[in-house]
Amino acid sequence: MSSVFIVGEGRLADTVCQYLSGYSIIRRPDFSEGVPEAKLVLVLQEEEQEDSSLSRQAERILEPLGIPWLCAYISLGEGVIGPLVRPGGTGCFQCAETRLSLAGSHREEVEEMLMKLVDPDYIPSFQGRPLAAGLTYMAHIVAREVVKMIRGDRTNCEEHVYLVHLGTLECTIHYILPRGACPACSHMPDDTPESAEILLKPCRKLGQSYRCRSMDDLQDILTKDYWDRRTGFFNDKYWDMASPFASVAFNLPVGYYDEVTGGRSESYKSSELAALLEGLERYCGIEPRGKRTVVFDSYARLQDVAIDPARVGFHAEEQYEQADFSFKRFDPESPMEWVWGYSFLEQRPILIPKLLAYYSMSDGGGFVYETSNGCAVGGSLEEAILYGILEVVERDSFLMTWYARLPVPRLQHSSSGDPELSLMISRVQAVMGYEVHLYNTTMENGIPSIWALAKGSSEQGVNLLCAAGAHLDPVRAAKSAVHELASLLPFAEKRRRAREEEAKAMLDDSFLVEHMEDHSLLYSLPQAEERLRFLLGGQRPLRTFAEEFRPFPANEDLTEDLKSVLQVFHDLQLDVIVVDQSSKETLRHGLHCVKVLIPGMLPMTFGHHFTRLNGLDRVLDVPMKLGYASRRLTPEDLNPFPHPFP
Repeated sequence: MSSVFIVGEGRLADTVCQYLSGYSIIRRPDFSEGVPEAKLVLVLQEEEQEDSSLSRQAERILEPLGIPWLCAYISLGEGVIGPLVRPGGTGCFQCAETRLSLAGSHREEVEEMLMKLVDPDYIPSFQGRPLAAGLTYMAHIVAREVVKMIRGDRTNCEEHVYLVHLGTLECTIHYILPRGACPACSHMPDDTPESAEILLKPCRKLGQSYRCRSMDDLQDILTKDYWDRRTGFFNDKYWDMASPFASVAFNLPVGYYDEVTGGRSESYKSSELAALLEGLERYCGIEPRGKRTVVFDSYARLQDVAIDPARVGFHAEEQYEQADFSFKRFDPESPMEWVWGYSFLEQRPILIPKLLAYYSMSDGGGFVYETSNGCAVGGSLEEAILYGILEVVERDSFLMTWYARLPVPRLQHSSSGDPELSLMISRVQAVMGYEVHLYNTTMENGIPSIWALAKGSSEQGVNLLCAAGAHLDPVRAAKSAVHELASLLPFAEKRRRAREEEAKAMLDDSFLVEHMEDHSLLYSLPQAEERLRFLLGGQRPLRTFAEEFRPFPANEDLTEDLKSVLQVFHDLQLDVIVVDQSSKETLRHGLHCVKVLIPGMLPMTFGHHFTRLNGLDRVLDVPMKLGYASRRLTPEDLNPFPHPFP
């Protein structure tokens, strides 16, 4: 006979004991008398659980004893069973509790609990004694799972939980993705210089793509592991039917707020995968998930092994002087958190301020605003680094063109040799009524960069909308920018209708442009078109793709492409610094996330008051180097208006 130790009181525990009467059972109300010899422990809580103290006790007590255990409890009027926790395993009770809490943040029951916090007299609809039938059903499931475990069969509670609606008895099973940062079942290693070392390995391309993993292979795996409305890494999915192309978005709950990540392509399947990958990238970029930050010191004490923060650009001095500005001037004597990255120029690990390696956004607490600029996910570390570089290049080329008001060449899209690109542009015009113009914004690094501009009329409501793309293949860069435009246009039209008066106020006061969507809102007005006259004006002849872009060497190995790009930046004396942001959640499927910093290149910021140009002299030097200016620019020459990046 196998011994089962049951901890708990009430009808649920009583009924489970009845169902397991043929087995050796020991039952107690709690752990106060210790743990008897047992093959399995059941923790059964019938009352509405507002804290998980008994289950957390079980986790703490049973792990060192090497005893597996299973919990069942009531939460927000619903029965929860599982997961089965095996000592030394992952996907534990705390993982499940966190996943249920995050993914379930939109539930009506959660809103009712919040109402109860506001009004102590408010009675949630789910509150009250659970129905006997519901408890009996839960007991039946628990007993059935226990019998499977005793027999040595695999159970449904392995890395999963049952959710039982106690009114309708509807029962569903949900996967629990183990949390890489879980304090109970996982371990985050310390961030060290050794862990930051990068040795590039061969990485064979798939066909003519610039990827090393089959997207079709990833599709089903990622959807199965990451997408679930009740326990998923992602808990909601949206199909955009207004865009002329396939656009899909996922909701990523991260705690106090949600991130919406999107994918845009020629098919909903491909867009869904792209949205999932962007969500994983965003998750890893918010804070360290794979390594524990251990360095806290001042730049003055670390300067021999750390990047000089002045190289990444600061905000304007007058902004730092504002009493309500979110950031403070950089102080080399002030201690801060640092993480290890790898410098390809110096070929050594280097310390980076954590606020540069991960999102700082507008929350303050540091010296600059930093976004997801340079973050990328890939099927290999090499692939992720390449795409991280391309994103830095995309944003830099757009901003360089804007601030220096460069009269860059307009491209004849029909000259690309790719019929699909021309069809895409024709579709945007036919379905949405916008003309699409493409401009070559490639900078001194030679990596093809495209500025795409949609031109509407009073009938559309949006006068201008901009997007950008960068890729080793200029056609891919152009397609990326056009996909971005098409997906943004429906939202831009709604925003213009809802916020036109705000947009007009932004024309007179640039500092009213405070958020990401404000930038495109401002340039939806016809009155703002004059600010883009450097692109739209003049009678410059259209240029062909062949005239503007030189062929990039064809390689079968993606790493060879990456090495060629790294050499370009080495020749320009621009460092490429990589912070590996990968987490256990991504590495379980061979996906790597990185943050790429290229000090000296212009970082994308949103909100005019967060512009970062101080100390970044490329914007003054490159226009003359490329032949757009007859002299070196001065700060006074730069475009003073908010940029139009969407």
